[in-house]
Amino acid sequence: MEPNFFPSSPEKLLEGWPDWSILVVDDEQGMLNFLVKILAPRCHFVMSASSAEEGAQWLRTHHVDLVILDISLPGKSGVSWLKELREQGFSGEVILITAFADLDTAIEALRAGASDFILKPFRVAQLLNATKHCYERSRLRRENFVLRRAVASAPGRGTSLVGASPPMERLRAAITRVAPVNSTVLLQGESGTGKELVARELHAQSPRASGPFVPVNCAAVSPELIESELFGHAKGAFTGATRARDGLFHYAQGGTLFLDEVAELPLPIQATLLRAIEDLKIRPVGSEQLMPVNLRIMAATNRRLSDEVAAGRFRKDLYFRLQVVDLSLSPLREHKEDIPELVAHFMAQLAPLLGVEPLQISAEEMRFLEQYDWPGNVRELRNLIERSLILGVLNVSALYPGTTTPRGPLPGAPTDLYTLEKQHILSVLESVQGDKTRAAQLLGVSRRTLERRVVEWGPTSTPPA
Repeated sequence: MEPNFFPSSPEKLLEGWPDWSILVVDDEQGMLNFLVKILAPRCHFVMSASSAEEGAQWLRTHHVDLVILDISLPGKSGVSWLKELREQGFSGEVILITAFADLDTAIEALRAGASDFILKPFRVAQLLNATKHCYERSRLRRENFVLRRAVASAPGRGTSLVGASPPMERLRAAITRVAPVNSTVLLQGESGTGKELVARELHAQSPRASGPFVPVNCAAVSPELIESELFGHAKGAFTGATRARDGLFHYAQGGTLFLDEVAELPLPIQATLLRAIEDLKIRPVGSEQLMPVNLRIMAATNRRLSDEVAAGRFRKDLYFRLQVVDLSLSPLREHKEDIPELVAHFMAQLAPLLGVEPLQISAEEMRFLEQYDWPGNVRELRNLIERSLILGVLNVSALYPGTTTPRGPLPGAPTDLYTLEKQHILSVLESVQGDKTRAAQLLGVSRRTLERRVVEWGPTSTPPA
């Protein structure tokens, strides 16, 4: 069985169902040839089989997005094979076709997991519309997965870059140059400098902007599961794999896959990733099938990958493959002139989410913020603004625990910001008659944290318990 590849022009592919693989199974050779002739010019890859057994051979070695399946087949019927496919974890679309059917047959087919049901003889437009609907359903399923993942991993984050300092202007210029090309991008910078934000901006300005942006934190996935997370797995590939599962490479089709903390990948997975990037094909864990992928890879790390290569912890060939475009992000201490704009941005972004009014930051308090070195960079500043909005006062004491000023008083600056925070917390406690659980809920902190702060202030500061 030799597959048919149609068409050769990438532009032609984008007019139909890009990179879609279709398996046609029918025991009538004339119908099989007819279906292939209709579909081949409109999709990436068409396979044909005359029985369920031949079709199963294709599925063992190739990724298939859609199966067009005749119900009446020699040996195993189409409905019986479809039930087996669903039990084995096949998640692709399936259109059943038949010349002899009644309502009971149609109901049985849909219960078995068919996406659509077509009666012979059918018009070409009818088949193409059914195929298009299956493609749209599959695309929406991937998009919903990506959206749920994005909402869970990055709630409340904007996508615009904030700041007008020289480092930020240089970064914007680099994004404008790099976004239109399809090359891999490596983002290097300290934690909290906004590497994912830059990756999202690159994606938004690229020709792939209408496709999904799929982030994965390589450090947050256990080494035993990272290969399955990226490439998917077949049913029974390992203990607990009760069904087949698509990986993030699949969900990023047509868009961008962002590998955050890429330096944390184990060396064996680095080799697999290198092959996937070079061949643009992946093999799910425990499967023999190769799946073509159409996506852009971006990676980020807070380590110097050249040092990791020298230490033998990162493959040199993968480093060079990722480093086609290398963007370095400046720490916040090198562009402190952006702090006022960042503060205003986070105030405007977070206050509505928290249901509170934005705080008014005085010039003295802003100088206080600009004097700090921000080891946690922009992320630390954002977290400070969020805590301050919850407390109702600029939470500077979180930056300098136990002190009222960072390096001695600033001319004209308040010297009791720590006391203001203390007074606010105690007033909340008093308003709920000393109920620490309720006060902690109102302040957005844990009861343990609240009790620790009260103990630090001493028994004379504690309202009635």
